[in-house]
Amino acid sequence: MNFYKQPYATYCVIASCSVFYLFQSIYPMLSAYSGLNMAFMEGFFWQPLSTMFTHGHITHLFMNMVVLFQFGTVIEYARGRGFFLKLYFIGGIITSLLSFVYVYIAYEQFNEFINVVGASGAICVLIGWIAQKDSFNRKGLIIAILFISFLPMLIGLRVAWYAHLIGFGVGWAAGKLLK
Repeated sequence: MNFYKQPYATYCVIASCSVFYLFQSIYPMLSAYSGLNMAFMEGFFWQPLSTMFTHGHITHLFMNMVVLFQFGTVIEYARGRGFFLKLYFIGGIITSLLSFVYVYIAYEQFNEFINVVGASGAICVLIGWIAQKDSFNRKGLIIAILFISFLPMLIGLRVAWYAHLIGFGVGWAAGKLLK
């Protein structure tokens, strides 16, 4: 295959998340420093980016990387590496910053400490962008976002549903703004 036809940027993001997870396994406290939490207000300014590489457990990592592969390769093939990387990282950081509003309110109003981890907010940016551009698959993608955001909670899993919805909205807005 042609070098330019391989989704190497997607592969690199997946590899980076996987290597980061190995470091998390060796140094468990890394999750507290790299996840998005109230430490962001104390100067942990890297958290909106590092949370995209941090995962709660191996199943979380695996599921996110499968979905990242699925949607990242589509965007990388259609729009190129540079576009994919900008959409993923800029959209992911915007999603993290907006998700922090929820983290902050939960802490201030309910004294609940939340540590947001995972690439799903950034992945939902990709899904939102595709849903905005692809009217044929739009309904299915919206239903998928709702399922992955709320279904796990029915069996007691904690899910950053707000990050999923915010990411989808950021991706949708990017799809409207970026022709």
